[in-house]
Amino acid sequence: MSSAYGRDLDLNLLRVFAVVAATGSVTQAAAQLYLTQPAVSAALRRLNTAVGAPLFVRQGRGLVLSARGGQLLARIEPHLQQLVDAALNPEPFDPRTSQRVLRLGAFDSAHVWLLPALLRALEQEAPHLKLIVLPVQFRTIGPAMASGQLDAAVTVADELPAAIARETLFQGGFVCLYDPRHAKLGRKLTEEKYFAHDHVIVSYNGDLRGIVEDTQVRSRRVRCSLGTFANLGALVEGTSMLATVPTYVARWIRRSRPELRTVSLPFELRGAPVELLWPQARADDPASDYLREQIRRIAAREVQS
Repeated sequence: MSSAYGRDLDLNLLRVFAVVAATGSVTQAAAQLYLTQPAVSAALRRLNTAVGAPLFVRQGRGLVLSARGGQLLARIEPHLQQLVDAALNPEPFDPRTSQRVLRLGAFDSAHVWLLPALLRALEQEAPHLKLIVLPVQFRTIGPAMASGQLDAAVTVADELPAAIARETLFQGGFVCLYDPRHAKLGRKLTEEKYFAHDHVIVSYNGDLRGIVEDTQVRSRRVRCSLGTFANLGALVEGTSMLATVPTYVARWIRRSRPELRTVSLPFELRGAPVELLWPQARADDPASDYLREQIRRIAAREVQS
């Protein structure tokens, strides 16, 4: 902070000074400021002392600015109005013209269903708004939010501080994704067939354990472990490997790889809720609110429909 703020000058005195200059009267200034006349007079004395020169001279029954007072008024008037405008008239947000830069945390599968649709929406409605997407997942979202580096996030999460607002977007299940030209599963996938096949999994730990190992307490024949869903379809296609993926991810993969199929798992497997998260401090930010609303709409259209 500038050393000027540490000097013996109460900036409220400048507001009193400006109103007295405008009215030419301590009495009228006191009425406008909802202060007593002695309080206004005391404020002027304090300001005279801080400035080191008298700011008004008496003329008849009123006050007029001294030369030093005139100089001071000329310099502070534009800034006082800007301060009032900043406090009472916040800058409006118009997505069509905004050049804000927003930072969005997104876990892996959100890159699949959210980002393409979100960027298309921004291209049409907010062509100058910029988006920085940072990778997050349930282990990293807490620190990322606490650091203040994100305006919003879409991920799964455990316990979070009260300073982070959260809203469930959806909670989906899992299906088995496969290439029927190479993996002959029949009409119904049994546990025997499922565990007899090789699998490609997504593991955020960088190991051979996925959600099935964690929830079913049973190991698969994992041929390949990935850190992302992005290339999963390319690895399944043309092989007999199976992939256990969220239903909405499988739907997205099959849009570009129509030869692939899905089948229900031979056991129950539910995923954690996918949530929209944001700092409470951004709750009243219109740009962040606009981003959150776009995410809600896309989730409803792309995943829940």
